[in-house]
Amino acid sequence: MKLAVLFSGGKDSTLAVHKAVEKETVSCLISIVSMNKSSLMFHTPNIDLTGLQAEALELPLIRRLTEGKPEEELEDLKKAIGEAAETFGIEGVVTGAIESVYQAERIQRICHEKDLWCINPLWKRNQQDLLEEILQKNFQVIISGVFAYPMDESWLGKTLDKGLVERLLRLGREYGISPSGEGGEIETTVLDAPLFRRRIDVLEARVEMEKTSGTYVIKKTGLADK
Repeated sequence: MKLAVLFSGGKDSTLAVHKAVEKETVSCLISIVSMNKSSLMFHTPNIDLTGLQAEALELPLIRRLTEGKPEEELEDLKKAIGEAAETFGIEGVVTGAIESVYQAERIQRICHEKDLWCINPLWKRNQQDLLEEILQKNFQVIISGVFAYPMDESWLGKTLDKGLVERLLRLGREYGISPSGEGGEIETTVLDAPLFRRRIDVLEARVEMEKTSGTYVIKKTGLADK
């Protein structure tokens, strides 16, 4: 089956690519670049990096801008999925959704309208297991956004490792946050993974912080041999 993966460049959508490749053919990636940083549908920190990530994965990328207006942004997603169907003959769409019913229902509705399968390989995964799998597969993941107390700017740009996973799990127990960021507490950016032919090096970045919300803005990057 030919598939398109909704790709934000974060840990979940990148893991979804790897899961899809294990069983089917990934024909392309789809990235929606939202102008609304508070979008409930789409990841925004460092979304512009998906072009370089697609190059590292050696996969075609369909990239579409959206103003990010609630519900209206779904029309832009629908057009992108339609383009993937027309250009690459996809038969299904893969998402990295874990618990967001809001996202899952809307993507499933679009797929149903276009007679495509909607595949959610991470749906309802235990979050600790998911984070540990990412480490076991040697993903290089950095924290690119924090949006919940008690996280602060010290988290931004940090690499996801065993110690950081333990901290996220502890915050989950103590403050009720989602360790994998399903409640929007964190966003991530993947710099390397098993399917990457080359890794991404961050050459320049800055931290933007306002109260308990902040992003690690990657300004300059390069591809390097692994």
